Amino acid sequence: MVGNIGLPLGRRARRTPVPGAALPDFGLPRPGRRRHVIASRVLTVLAALLVLFGLLAPDDLSSFSAAALVRVPVEGLVIGAFLLVLPLRPRRVAAVLAGLGLGLLTLMKALDTGFYATLEKPFDPIYDWSFFHAGVEFLAGQIGNAATIAALIAAGLLAVAVMVLMVLAMLRLSRVAAGRRTGATRVVAVLAVVWIVASVFGVELAPGQPVAAQSAAALAYGDLRQVGADLRDQRPFGEVAADDAFRATPGAQLLNGLRGKNVVLTFVESYGRVALDDPVIGAKIGPTLDAGTAELRAAGIGAKSAFLSSSTFGGGSWLAHSTVQSGMWIDNQQRYNDLLASDRLTLGGAFQRAGWRTVWDVPAHTKDWPEGQKFYHPDAYYDARSIGYHGPGYAYATMPDQFSLSMLQRKELANAAKQPVMAEVDLVSSHAPWSPRPWLVDWNQVGDGSVFTPQPAAGEAPESVWKDPEKIREAYRDATDYSLKTVISFVKQYGDENTVLVFLGDHQPPVVTPQGAVHDVPITIVAKDPKVLDRIAGWGWQDGLHPGAQAPIWKMDSFRDRFLNAFAR
Repeated sequence: MVGNIGLPLGRRARRTPVPGAALPDFGLPRPGRRRHVIASRVLTVLAALLVLFGLLAPDDLSSFSAAALVRVPVEGLVIGAFLLVLPLRPRRVAAVLAGLGLGLLTLMKALDTGFYATLEKPFDPIYDWSFFHAGVEFLAGQIGNAATIAALIAAGLLAVAVMVLMVLAMLRLSRVAAGRRTGATRVVAVLAVVWIVASVFGVELAPGQPVAAQSAAALAYGDLRQVGADLRDQRPFGEVAADDAFRATPGAQLLNGLRGKNVVLTFVESYGRVALDDPVIGAKIGPTLDAGTAELRAAGIGAKSAFLSSSTFGGGSWLAHSTVQSGMWIDNQQRYNDLLASDRLTLGGAFQRAGWRTVWDVPAHTKDWPEGQKFYHPDAYYDARSIGYHGPGYAYATMPDQFSLSMLQRKELANAAKQPVMAEVDLVSSHAPWSPRPWLVDWNQVGDGSVFTPQPAAGEAPESVWKDPEKIREAYRDATDYSLKTVISFVKQYGDENTVLVFLGDHQPPVVTPQGAVHDVPITIVAKDPKVLDRIAGWGWQDGLHPGAQAPIWKMDSFRDRFLNAFAR
């Protein structure tokens, strides 16, 4: 045939390239194919890094380092070996399940990181969901409802993205490994040998960072054990709640040492031991307490102080309040819920049984609290809506502490001639974010709170303070100082022979308290009648408002019984 003359049968003539002619297109031009190969490899590397991050990232920022991310995770080796031996369809299913599990593990680590940073504890998957409600309310107080909703939507989308990306990463890595099965098998085998050798000899890249990592499995196992322990805890708690030495004590045998006294149990938000021990914070708080001791002593008012080890840390004030009231260790939401569903005798309940009028002054409450009111059943209940405040809010705090105490004096204590009052007052001015904060005014000018209107605008906005760790510490110091000065001023202004004030912290403050710190909070009993303090002389508490380093430390749940025993007769 024309065109093939002289060529062997079955062979085609070579075409001489025409200068400037385009090369043949075999699916992709060569530059495009190169870019495709590079992009594919980059995606594979990113997928591997994402999976390694999910397996190796710690759940506590204090232990985070570069060394933590270059270890050999045994979980990755097990998953890799398992995927290599599976056929196509089962491999895809297994990769999806592994991706979902790893995504969930990553989200749990993120939650643990946040809880360690603020509450000095990992996230409890059974009990700690209640903290999210408190966190949302706190956030709304700082940035507004609209911005809070936007932040929650963004957080939800980020969580979904983590799950989706982890699944896609596992699918990609399983597909790449299956396509290069021999090489992938060799890599897994070599890394397995490295892991075994490093594990046997305890090789570490840095202190606390072993080359042979198994942190992901340990974390998952720890969460499962915690869930089991939480579920087993409910029945023993119910048995302990029913075992109460004061459960059937008649009112005539309760609190006789305080007959005719108005007793005010005051919780100072976030007033922890760090307020005394930290060099920067204590340099202001210590002198305030010492000066307050001298001022009260000059007015004939005495005080004794010590420490309680709180059942919570950095937040969860309601857990500490209920621990003091019930004499039970309330350290999680389930215990709190079980307590409120029980008939456990509280301090307030003991005073009520003995003939006192009981009052709850809780300015942080902005919504109905039927379960709490049913359990504590106070004779009077004042929250942010019913307390009669017409002044400004201060970030989280709905009102200044001075107004809360002034309202209590005017509405309850001043009218207690016929029936003494026992009140719980929850002060909130020292609650994070600690800025802007109030300042004291003349007690006779407090009125409905309108006098405080100019104060918030004169302070620094929270978003400005929280950009600087040192400013945060100073803001906490100054807010706590205000709260303590308010309590001292209140006693000086209104305290008499029939006034007994117990004030204490609920927990150590978040953020400013170093990790690993104790859970101690100061507690002080103030009274003008010397017979009141004589009854607790055997406790070994120190004189004054300022407990020193050698002051006794009690568990918080022991206070109720000791107090009732001291004043029983």
